[in-house]
Amino acid sequence: MSAPPPEAFAVAQEVRDALAGRAPVVALESAVISHGLPFPVGLETASALEAEVRRGGAVPATVAVIDGRVVVGATEAALRRLTGGRPMKIAERDLPVAVASGATGGTTVSGTIAAAAACGIAVMSTGGIGGVHLGGQHTWDISADLPALARHPVLVVCAGTKAICDIPKTLEYLETAGVPVLAFGSDAFPYFYARDSGLPAPHRVDTPAAAAAVLEARRALGQSGGVLVAQPIPAADALPPAAVDAAVAEALRRTGGVRGAALTPALLAALAEITSGQTVRANLALLRANASLAAAIAHALHRKGFGRDGT
Repeated sequence: MSAPPPEAFAVAQEVRDALAGRAPVVALESAVISHGLPFPVGLETASALEAEVRRGGAVPATVAVIDGRVVVGATEAALRRLTGGRPMKIAERDLPVAVASGATGGTTVSGTIAAAAACGIAVMSTGGIGGVHLGGQHTWDISADLPALARHPVLVVCAGTKAICDIPKTLEYLETAGVPVLAFGSDAFPYFYARDSGLPAPHRVDTPAAAAAVLEARRALGQSGGVLVAQPIPAADALPPAAVDAAVAEALRRTGGVRGAALTPALLAALAEITSGQTVRANLALLRANASLAAAIAHALHRKGFGRDGT
């Protein structure tokens, strides 16, 4: 894989050293700081997720855009820039605009996947991916996370799609796009704040090595896309599926006039208010669990020599 253009990317020395030595690296998004969680919770969460990755023996690489440069392995000072003013919410399609305009903002899952792939990072962790939104058959509101997964050779660990998405349609999209979907330690596809969506998982894996092997096989077969690993939220922090359904319905009612990039942050804020903060606490728990699993998968890839032939 060729190196990204130096004028567009700023890769932290620790991340450079890890990639040069083929050490485990886990990419982390930053839209959770700029748009997903309130200040200072988002910033504290970013620090906690990096600590989880380090505990797992991997190097964290939080991605953000700072003054028009895609920073891979952002410092705390850089991430603090995302908590003031009006930071841009940066999906994959927005990266060229952000770089060209000198913007500062948090990268979504798709933006982080694209940056990770450009730098040779094979594993990313997030809370929930975006998907086909409820009513997407009428609005065509489909998250850029899905095609990014199909394009880039990055394994993404999540807790399923965000609860505000249409899970059956999202799974159909991923099937059509050819993205392997694996549930970790479960026969059911998870439901973000709840452990079980009521839908069977396309495939199940029970160890980090088994998940890593699917990404390896994808490369061996000449397929360039990624892999989705969906881990259910820890049982102690999960909400009942019926409670999630009711909260989502009320959040949609309250945010009926919101469209575009502002919709997801508005819905998440409404969910937090409706559930008296339960969804925020659940989100923090699943984010940490996913970061830990991502580190273990990155280690499994490292042990198998993934990428050591220069790809």
